[in-house]
Amino acid sequence: MAVFQRALHRLGERYPALLALIIQVVVTFVIGLAIVAAAHLSAFRPSPLAAGLLHGLLAASLARWLGLSRWWWWLNLLFVPGLLLASGAPLPSWLFLLGFLLLLLLNWNSFGERVPLYLTGAGTRHALACLLEGRGERFTLVDLGCGPAGTLMWLARRFPQAQFVGVETAPLSFAIAWLRCVAQRNCRIRYQNLWRTDLSTIDVAYCFLSPAPMPALWDKARGELPKNAWLISNTFEIPGVAPQRVVELKDWRNSRLLLWEIG
Repeated sequence: MAVFQRALHRLGERYPALLALIIQVVVTFVIGLAIVAAAHLSAFRPSPLAAGLLHGLLAASLARWLGLSRWWWWLNLLFVPGLLLASGAPLPSWLFLLGFLLLLLLNWNSFGERVPLYLTGAGTRHALACLLEGRGERFTLVDLGCGPAGTLMWLARRFPQAQFVGVETAPLSFAIAWLRCVAQRNCRIRYQNLWRTDLSTIDVAYCFLSPAPMPALWDKARGELPKNAWLISNTFEIPGVAPQRVVELKDWRNSRLLLWEIG
């Protein structure tokens, strides 16, 4: 069992969307068997909503046991109950397809780059700003996987003399980020894979990715970032490489900011 769990945990680190889908299929099969067995052995007939809530609880618990992030816990918990609740409302069928497409366009990175959409919290932004004050007023920061650019826009306004760059490949996230930053003179957004982003002129590289790409990102940072530049990771460590600074944020996600200084 432990070997099986570790194998699925590794799968979740590389392809969290695939593991979440497997969980949904497995729990659906188990719940279906339980309902059929109950129908043959007793007069008990659970309501669809009760079965959906049980499905959500089992799927969320399994997602947690297999090491998926909290984002995926909530998605597994609410997916089937949400579908059952919406099925009783007079909603057009294309609305479900639209919802699926929106989630796909927001989390496109989960499939190719193994990076789901994580949003930086307000407390983390303030802690990040406190760290950046140590760079002075003029520096260049890149957000590797900026999502809808909420953090980037906040920092660009907080440090008007600095330059900010966001790179993103999830189509909808990129479109939102570009529209938000188009009028901000010290902030620009690129539709670009983080692995193709040149870091040679960057003072601070910030990321909120996942455990999977961190070793390769460290190799890229060491090879491209100039001396005395910073790599700051939200929550996720670089295996075997101790950061120079760690800021514990004590929020509901147990977030941390980990800072490595190059050279």
